[in-house]
Amino acid sequence: MKPESKGIRPEKKSIAAELDERVSGALYMILADYTGMDMPKTTELKQQLREKDASFNVVNNRVLNRALDGRATDLLKGQTAMIYGSGDVVEVAKVIRKFAKANKKPEVKGGYLEGKAISGADVVELAKLPAKEVLQAILLGTLQAPCRQLVGVLDQKVASLVYVLDAVKTKKEQEA
Repeated sequence: MKPESKGIRPEKKSIAAELDERVSGALYMILADYTGMDMPKTTELKQQLREKDASFNVVNNRVLNRALDGRATDLLKGQTAMIYGSGDVVEVAKVIRKFAKANKKPEVKGGYLEGKAISGADVVELAKLPAKEVLQAILLGTLQAPCRQLVGVLDQKVASLVYVLDAVKTKKEQEA
């Protein structure tokens, strides 16, 4: 008998519906293997993630795979934790990387960013990026650079004109 033809218990339906809601409302989702993490370490990681507006939940692989329409079958091996949210994914990746470096756990398997699949290596690369505010400042500086250069050139042209007029005035005064 196929699982689809069996009746799904109401509590499983509510768990699946809640998971569907979390997955659909998240900007990003990072899947990690938390095998070997004890409760104090898990709580510490959850608190650090909460500060960055992210959540950490242990999920059933089969239920999560169903919520993702079977797209994450290769990532869902072993014990899986889902880290998700709608804030700055770079800051969350930095928290995970720093925590994993200090504690050897969790191991990032991969995830989804704005609906696109990313690998565990991509999450590590995200953690290496500067903060959002720094990237915005770099972009703003890049956009302002041509204007500043134009103002500098125009200012030099005006200054050159003033120097020429001053030189003409000085020459006329010497001739008179």
